[in-house]
This record gives sequence, structure tokens and C-alpha cells, in this order.
Amino acid sequence: MMLITHIKSKLIITMVSLHLISPVAPTHAQSIIRSTTDTIPAGVESIYKKGLRYLSTSQEASGAWTGSGNRAGIIGLCTLAFLAYGEDPNHGPYALNISRCVDQLIATANQGKNGYMGGQMYDHGFATLALAECYGMVDDPRIGPALEKAVALIITAQKANTKKAWRYNPDSKDADSTVSGCQLVALLGARNAGIPVPDKAIDQGLAYMKSCRNAEGAYGYTSSHSPNTTLTAIGSLCYSLAKKQDEAAFSKSTSYLKKNIRDQGQSHPFYFRYYMAQALFQADEELWKQWNIDNTRLLTASQLADGSFASNNGNAYGTAASLLSLALNYRFLPIYEK
Repeated sequence: MMLITHIKSKLIITMVSLHLISPVAPTHAQSIIRSTTDTIPAGVESIYKKGLRYLSTSQEASGAWTGSGNRAGIIGLCTLAFLAYGEDPNHGPYALNISRCVDQLIATANQGKNGYMGGQMYDHGFATLALAECYGMVDDPRIGPALEKAVALIITAQKANTKKAWRYNPDSKDADSTVSGCQLVALLGARNAGIPVPDKAIDQGLAYMKSCRNAEGAYGYTSSHSPNTTLTAIGSLCYSLAKKQDEAAFSKSTSYLKKNIRDQGQSHPFYFRYYMAQALFQADEELWKQWNIDNTRLLTASQLADGSFASNNGNAYGTAASLLSLALNYRFLPIYEK
């Protein structure tokens, strides 16, 4: 273990300043607190520093990364990776990177009338979550209105969906558990930040997720058939963040994750690790600690010399998702609160 000695700023946004950010006043101020005596595994710190260095130096002036185009979802994940390390996003060494990301996300949200940040609803969900985590942490009065538009798009898409959930496009009539889980986490993150989100939207989204869960607590893609570990991690996380851990089948989902803890995520390993880390941490912290050791070893062995992680979706995506699978070691993002 190594002792983190560099001082991280405690950021507290007052209710008055938050009111100036958005016409809707949040129910509470967010803060980021990292003790200077916290111990972080040396391997985790090494991976994270190298990964952030890669993201910092490879970012384009537009806020995007080579190989991913201007995909809002990847920019959103990279934003979260920077914020999760706990540096002051307004004056720290990565403030320019974060500012570029925010500029690009807000520009994307404002380019149309409805706030959609696709490509796909995946992009919109991750981008919305990034704005939610920035809200109250990054000194930019444009974030609140853009976040409200993004949340409204998610809710409007749900209302028009026959399953009251989500799929690839805002006008999709069918649904699946991966896209729906992504939107639910974004809504829960926005609600945690103080943006109004109707309980009905959360409840209907969770009801759809439940329809994809089998008797063993495992989740499938569009139904309870053919479940896998990644989908179960997504479903479990949604119930955790909604504070529904006492729901009848939640412990069964945790048992399923424990049984399959050596899973590597099949053909989507970065996506798997991103969700598995959060699901285990929320459900069973001791189980997460075991998994975290193995994940750190795996990432140490697969990190490239430039600090990135190779992915078919671009190294920025692979790097951001990998770093976020370690971010529970730092626990700065409000979405990681238990």
C-alpha cells in the first residue's frame, strides 16, 4: 500500500451558488472529500496516474479523443475518470481537460431542441451521468440547464416506450437491460445532484429491469432468458443506487455475482469491469475488495506503455472504463456514495 500525500481540495458548492447554476435549486450541495491519510494500493495509483496522463495528453482541443470521434458517451466516461481521481476540476492539473469535455458535452446537448447527446442512447446516458457528476463540482453555470435538458430527454423517451424503458434511440418502442440500466444510473445520478426526477420514472425503469431477472437473481438482455454476469451487475447496481437493496431478489443477484466473480466479461470486458466494480462495492464491500485485487493485477498486466488500454472502441474508451473500474478505491464521485 502507498500513502497518498498530495492534498486534494474539498469542494463545497453552497445552495446560493447552485441556485445561480440552474433555475431548479438542488436539494443538497455536493462535496468531494478525500483524506490526505487515505491509503490506496500502489498498483491502483500507478495505473490511474498513467491512465490519466494518457487521457490528458491525447485529448484533442475539441474535447474529443482520436479514434472515438466526438461520441458523447466516451467523452462522458473520460470526464468521469478525471473527476473520480479527486483533483480540483476547476484549478487542478486536469482542469483544462475537464473544461474541454464539459464544453463538448454542453455543445452537443444544445445543438438540437431536445438535448439529445446521441449517436445512441448509450452515449446520451453516459454523457448525462457525466454532467450530473460535474454539477456542483465544476464551476460552470451552463451545466445545470444542459443537464435538465438531458434528463428530460430520457424521461420523454421512456414515456413513449411501450415497455417504459429504453433502447438504442429516443423513439425506440422496445427495450433492453443494458441501455435501460445506463439511463437509470444517469437519472439516479441526476436526482442525487438535485435535479428533479419523477419517482414514477425510476419505478417503471426498475420494473422493466425486474422483468429481465430470473428466479436466481440473474439478468438477461431483453427477458429473463440467457442471463450473464455483466447484465446482472447492471441490474444489481440499479437497485443499489435506487436504495432498493432490501428488494426480495437483491441478495440472489449478489450470490450470482459471487458465483461468477472470475468472469472476464466475454466480448465486452471493459463494459463488464466498469459495472462489476460498482455492483460489488454497493452490494458487498468485502466481495468487492477480493475482486479489486484481481482486477488491479489484470489491468497492470494489460496497460500499454503509454498508459492506455487497447479497445475496439478506441483507447480512450478502454482507458476511461478501466480507470473507472478502479475508482471505488478513491470514492470521490457522488454516484459512488453508499
